[in-house]
Amino acid sequence: MTTPSCPCGLSEPYAKCCGRLHAGTASAPTAEALMRSRYSAFVKGDAGYLLRTWHPTTRPARLDLDPGMRWTGLEILDTTDGSAFHSTGTVTFRASYRGGSLHERSRFERVDGAWTYVDGEFLD
Repeated sequence: MTTPSCPCGLSEPYAKCCGRLHAGTASAPTAEALMRSRYSAFVKGDAGYLLRTWHPTTRPARLDLDPGMRWTGLEILDTTDGSAFHSTGTVTFRASYRGGSLHERSRFERVDGAWTYVDGEFLD
């Protein structure tokens, strides 16, 4: 039996990819890795991870995810900075869901060494 690939679109199984980040046993090495793990958290309904990886100045008090939402794919369109050598970065992506897609440029910033999601600008 083959293990399905991670929801983030990479070929690794979930447990070896975003699952490690969701469980807290690893942290995202890049802004893109955090973006992918946050997409997977939306797929899995993991609001706790989304809140933990949100920048403290923009984090909402709570997050109510729609249990009926069905995310169907993630496409990374562009990245700017966001590597181990940067303190900020952007990731432009298209996240598809049943019935449409979301096109966003997200901003990321390190807080105490860990990548966090700051905010995003809708592009379509």
